[in-house]
Amino acid sequence: MKITSSELVISAMRRSQYPTDNLPEFMLVGRSNVGKSSFINTITNNKKMARVSNTPGKTRNLNFYLINNSFYFVDVPGYGYASVSKKEHKKFGLMIEEYLEKRPNLVRTYMLVDLRHKPSEDDVLMYKYLKYYNLPVTIVATKADKISNNKRNKAMNTILKTLELEKGDSFIVLSNITKEGRDKILNEIEDLTEETL
Repeated sequence: MKITSSELVISAMRRSQYPTDNLPEFMLVGRSNVGKSSFINTITNNKKMARVSNTPGKTRNLNFYLINNSFYFVDVPGYGYASVSKKEHKKFGLMIEEYLEKRPNLVRTYMLVDLRHKPSEDDVLMYKYLKYYNLPVTIVATKADKISNNKRNKAMNTILKTLELEKGDSFIVLSNITKEGRDKILNEIEDLTEETL
């Protein structure tokens, strides 16, 4: 798949603001600062598509990015960032829950984890939460360029063992520098969008 267009269409707070064109959607979840904006910029090959912030926890709404006029990335608020109040955490949770419960065109979730670190308790809870809704998940291990090759296999095994991936879920290592993993993700999206047409 070649990406020819990408744009942020809407930053939605409620269901009434979601796009109504019924295109396939791919949700992006992960801890604050795990690299969701960088993921979008790498996959779309547009460094200015999603704003990369030095301050974690900047995403407050569900951001719908229209790609190739054929599918959406839906970037949701990151979790696990201490400076966000309990009230805000609850609001984010309800916002995501409403999306998961009422969005039939959600095709797959890309859950981002940092390859350099063992998945946190929040990561484990998020994966279980997604599986509670019977959602297919691809684990994307980000920041692959920041870990040496001789530590990589151990890091990958730690992630797989900690999250206990269920059958049908996939695992992809992504580097924003070398673009490793980009084609795998695009091929997966292409296959899944063709299935929904």
